[in-house]
Amino acid sequence: MPGENPRMSKRKAGSRPPTQQQVFETLAACPRPLSAYQILDRLRPHGVTAPPTVYRALERLIAEGRAHRLESCNAFVACAHPAHAGRAAFAICDGCGSVTEFETGEAFAALDGWAAAQSFRTLRASIEVSGLCAGCQVEASP
Repeated sequence: MPGENPRMSKRKAGSRPPTQQQVFETLAACPRPLSAYQILDRLRPHGVTAPPTVYRALERLIAEGRAHRLESCNAFVACAHPAHAGRAAFAICDGCGSVTEFETGEAFAALDGWAAAQSFRTLRASIEVSGLCAGCQVEASP
């Protein structure tokens, strides 16, 4: 059709852009958070060469609840609990860099209580806890 984007016409209705799926698969395959440039480096052999392409894919994945940005290390991870509706909690190991996403209803309930008392409307919340995972604690033991 005239004016139709040829890249869009080849994609099935409702399917994700190829780069977005590649970015998600790259995040999901890695146990550690990745920066946008680390993702780009892993996708270069697949024809992804521009940082804005990766950033756009990450923005869409975050908006869909399929990925998270870890503020403390400026990196990204695949979402392990997609039903959390904009709320996530992470344990980040300072030793090996692994990240575990966990659910903490009690902590978010406390935040909701504080927000209500302050007439503050929370749009999203993220808790990042840093420390040592069990494996790194064993390695650090004398």
